[in-house]
Amino acid sequence: EVHLLESGGGSVQAGGSLTLSCAASEASFTPYCMAWFRQAPGKKREGVAVIDTDGSIKYGNSVKGRFTLSKDNAKNTLNLQMNRVQPEDTAMYYCAFASTWGAYCSDQTHYNYWGQGTQVTVSS
Repeated sequence: EVHLLESGGGSVQAGGSLTLSCAASEASFTPYCMAWFRQAPGKKREGVAVIDTDGSIKYGNSVKGRFTLSKDNAKNTLNLQMNRVQPEDTAMYYCAFASTWGAYCSDQTHYNYWGQGTQVTVSS
């Protein structure tokens, strides 16, 4: 069974930067969709950024222009560069892969592999 291993979370001051990384336990695993989601206390889980099937990257409105999603094909990792973070970015961040062909990449219910989550805390 494939597991997703996240790293890079922590505490940072507002305006700072943080990089999250996600790696699949099997390097040969090729998902259909790849994404980062987040969930803040008392709020629903929301999409942060997703790589769609055509390679295009979509961002949530609240992170556009500040966060950058990238994929390292050599290492089969998914990275989220977070710049100019704000206290509103405080949340548990989850990496997720969808393995089913035809999955709708913008729909979190289509993701069948999830990481354990990594906490990001932004202080003002």
